[in-house]
Amino acid sequence: MKLTFLIPPILDGKKPAERTAGCTRVVYLAPNIYELTVVALLENNGFEHITYRDFVYDKGTPEDFVSYLQNDDTDIYYIWSVNLSQENDVMAQQMIRNARPDAYVVFMGPGATYFINRYLHSERDVVVRGEPEMTVLELTKCIAAGGDWRNVVGISYLSGGKPKNNVYRPLMKELDVLPFPARHFIAHRNYFNPKLKTSPYTTAVTSRNCPFRCIYCVPSSLTFAREIEYHNEFGKKPPISFRSVESVEAEMRQLKDAGYKAVGFMDDNFIWNEERTRALCSIMKQQGLLWGCQARVDAITEPIAQLLGDSGCMYVDLGVESFNEEILKYIKKGITANQIYTAINLLKKYKVPVKLNILIGSSPLETKETLRHTLREAKALKVDQVMFNIVSPFPGTEFYKLAKENGWIATDDYVPTDVQRESILNFPSLTSKEMERALFYNNISYFFSPHFIFTQMRRFSSVKEFTYALKALKIKLFG
Repeated sequence: MKLTFLIPPILDGKKPAERTAGCTRVVYLAPNIYELTVVALLENNGFEHITYRDFVYDKGTPEDFVSYLQNDDTDIYYIWSVNLSQENDVMAQQMIRNARPDAYVVFMGPGATYFINRYLHSERDVVVRGEPEMTVLELTKCIAAGGDWRNVVGISYLSGGKPKNNVYRPLMKELDVLPFPARHFIAHRNYFNPKLKTSPYTTAVTSRNCPFRCIYCVPSSLTFAREIEYHNEFGKKPPISFRSVESVEAEMRQLKDAGYKAVGFMDDNFIWNEERTRALCSIMKQQGLLWGCQARVDAITEPIAQLLGDSGCMYVDLGVESFNEEILKYIKKGITANQIYTAINLLKKYKVPVKLNILIGSSPLETKETLRHTLREAKALKVDQVMFNIVSPFPGTEFYKLAKENGWIATDDYVPTDVQRESILNFPSLTSKEMERALFYNNISYFFSPHFIFTQMRRFSSVKEFTYALKALKIKLFG
């Protein structure tokens, strides 16, 4: 039984989708550790003939893909699909079906979990909904043994030409039972994160999901798939799952031994309390790994800021969205502008670089003036980086329901958009074109400001690092 995990080449003529965060086109490539965890689980359960083929990283063409399929003998193809990759992945599916009609095509990820029917075109297409690991393992074992895989919990497939959704699979209770991602499949690749400015670089997670109620939020692609499926079953957000500190320590030790120098934690929210943060910071300091994470501003206390500064933390991504108090209330962010300023000042005190995430149009209260105010505040704070995005009404979020009910969606319904470039929303006070213009202006105004240029230039230690970062900035600004 030959198994292939596949990232198809560009087939739809658009920039490739970023499959780990899941809501943007690629600015800089990152390893999909969610998919690699599934790979590792299959390896640990005796599946020996596994291939991991990434046509995007290898810059493969559609012609390369056709040639590959014509000479391949894979039994099951697995594709991790997000909203922005839907069209491309279905095109790949059709090409697989033409060349390998008897092969199974198994889809995972939030795109497939929500838009199930778009991925089911033959009796050998399968959607794995929500949290994928145990479902994929059971499904693969069943197919390999020649059993009736249609009884597997947590999948969707065609039965008599119609979609059938098997019952919900409960979430895993213990994340520590999962193996570490099978990074040996990508050991020859050199990923680079401009915020960490060193390589070899990889990503990791210590928890899944977030309890907060931000109406627009699309977490990482793994936890969004998890959230969609759980909400469909129970009508609420799923519980948070944590890895033990001991498990994280063992993985970081493995990464250090493998020669990695930098780790970006993909947790939706990395900082939960002082005790856990202290333990994780201690691990990173002991292993000598540079690292960064995502956190809420109300989690940044002085002791935590000091822990981050002492342990080699090279960035904290703060979800700020706006400096307008009414907008923050409307989007149920659960923070105040004062908390934003306090968190930034504490992190700067302990020399922890700060990246602010600003979300244009997160509320119908957004106006040109609120946008100007947010840009002024972001520039005045003199943080290391600011990321400007435009809100998108992602299906499965509260914001999507509001947008549908109020007629804010400019198209008939949601269509996948790159939040770093496009808008499909029209508010009474702000149009989609005005949001796109504001995004471009804010990016140019910020990234070409003397403060940004000076602070970034002095942090690079090599021409190679500078070249990587410059390329990422060019893609972000101009596509």
